Amino acid sequence: MTTIDVEVVDMRKIAGDGNLKAFADVKFGGALVVKGFSVMQGKKGVFVSMPRKAGKDGRWFDILTPLNDELKQEFQDKVLEAYDKETAAAAN
Repeated sequence: MTTIDVEVVDMRKIAGDGNLKAFADVKFGGALVVKGFSVMQGKKGVFVSMPRKAGKDGRWFDILTPLNDELKQEFQDKVLEAYDKETAAAAN
């Protein structure tokens, strides 16, 4: 099991009714910030999408891939927690 400190350092909500709800920047291990995580609205609720880049053929490719499910779940939980806090703060 790999453990690494995960912290959301920036959360930018997106106005409007589209599926894209926010962008997040995440710091890993106090040494690396990855920008461009997306909070998306899907049929089953909100979820976190990896930073992506469009290929020449128009297909999208993740530019970051966690090597284990535990790390993936940890940063998804942190991003969604930060999104929920931003949403609650905006409602007040």
